[in-house]
Amino acid sequence: MKYFKKLISEKCYLSPISLDDAEQYCEWINDLEVIRFLSLPSQQIGITKEKAILEDMIKRGAQIFAIIDKEKDELIGNCSLFDIDHLHRKAELGIFIGDKNYWGKGYGTEATKLLLDYGFNILNLNNIMLKVYSYNKRGIRSYEKCGFKVIGSRREVKIIGGKKYDEIYMDILVSEFESVYIKKVLEED
Repeated sequence: MKYFKKLISEKCYLSPISLDDAEQYCEWINDLEVIRFLSLPSQQIGITKEKAILEDMIKRGAQIFAIIDKEKDELIGNCSLFDIDHLHRKAELGIFIGDKNYWGKGYGTEATKLLLDYGFNILNLNNIMLKVYSYNKRGIRSYEKCGFKVIGSRREVKIIGGKKYDEIYMDILVSEFESVYIKKVLEED
């Protein structure tokens, strides 16, 4: 598979997604260890449905990127800005690292920073929000490293394994973010 270096950090880069990767995404989103952090555990998603989901997101204006290991040129996850509202300059962010070999190594944080840079400095957004379940401690720490702040929660909205969890709402403003890539590119001679 050929990937394109749209936004580049130290460990990874973001590439436009390819529907040819739907099979890999499908494998990850049917792995309960991976999907427990997302809102999809109760759904059965095959390759055809995964392609349809990706196509629908693209039609609705979502900016979806593959997360690629820079050294190996290997797909490790996916991230997106969706529900983009250009009038009010806001969007929602989603990300997952599907390849468990890359968990806890900073790839998600780097990819999130690249996506924020794109949202704030290319799409001209002012506010980017995300939702995360209270049991996703690693994700919350990563989002805080990127500058996200907790703005509220919805109590006991996720019931899984007989336990109830809150949905945490976090956001970041353009004024709270320092460019990690785009500013460097623009300042090059």
